[in-house]
Amino acid sequence: MTSDVARATPGRTSERGAATRVALLQAAREVFVDKGFAEAGVTDLVGRAQASVGSLYHHFSGKADLYLALWEEFQTRQIQRTKRAVREARGSDPMAIFVAASRAYLDGALEERELAALFLRGDGPPGFELVMRKAMSAWAQRSAALFEDGFEGGDAAFAVVVTGALARAVSEIVLYGSEAESRRLAEDVLAIIGQIQPVASAGGPSSG
Repeated sequence: MTSDVARATPGRTSERGAATRVALLQAAREVFVDKGFAEAGVTDLVGRAQASVGSLYHHFSGKADLYLALWEEFQTRQIQRTKRAVREARGSDPMAIFVAASRAYLDGALEERELAALFLRGDGPPGFELVMRKAMSAWAQRSAALFEDGFEGGDAAFAVVVTGALARAVSEIVLYGSEAESRRLAEDVLAIIGQIQPVASAGGPSSG
């Protein structure tokens, strides 16, 4: 009997640890949204999670680590949304696929608007702006690969322009007015982006 209990204990401990981690992340999301990263304290986080300070430092190195974990999980969900949109739009022209993926990204940002706004307000841990820039660079690279096969010779500059325009639009849309107003603005932005086409390169055939 004792050996059975001993074997069961690690599983129960693991489940409790996982539940505590989830509770800490949920508490961090709520506290950071309410107070901002700078004003949030460790005591606020563990109090909201009904956990101990020791348990926080068991799962995370501190509140900055919690913030980054929230960002990474949000990014994972956004990537999943956009990948699903790309699969569903496969067979369309590259711009139509890009717009479908962009719509999925914007829908996700508006669905989790408070969390997206948290990351866009600039109130994050030191170095977070670099994390954001790296994420945008990776997004631009994926977009460049998408356009590469669709336009003659590819167009990396075009991908940079449209992804940069959308990145700026995301900030404006998430922080803009009511949710309904934000969604209308998102559709207007997507309609404009969808009309953009790459111009002939300087090395292309001469018109004269």
